[in-house]
Amino acid sequence: MTFKEEMEEEGYISVTQAKNGVWVALMSFMYTYSLCVGLDSSGYKGRYCYEYFTDAMIALLRYSGEGDPEGPWIKYKGEGGERLGPGAKGV
Repeated sequence: MTFKEEMEEEGYISVTQAKNGVWVALMSFMYTYSLCVGLDSSGYKGRYCYEYFTDAMIALLRYSGEGDPEGPWIKYKGEGGERLGPGAKGV
């Protein structure tokens, strides 16, 4: 079984490698859709939470694997802590 197939079995969506070789994918959470970055066999290094699946998918397709992705992500969670993004409301 390939790494991509293993990650898809774990529930990741559209598992792919960014331009810099980092593994990325989408994951559905209770209230958000996340662009998960730095996938490996134990999970991910960080995730960018989006309100809408379409925004998360566009970010996945455009993400180079470096820095923050495009779009209205709400919050980042992972290595380096948590921080609000351009899509955060009421802050």
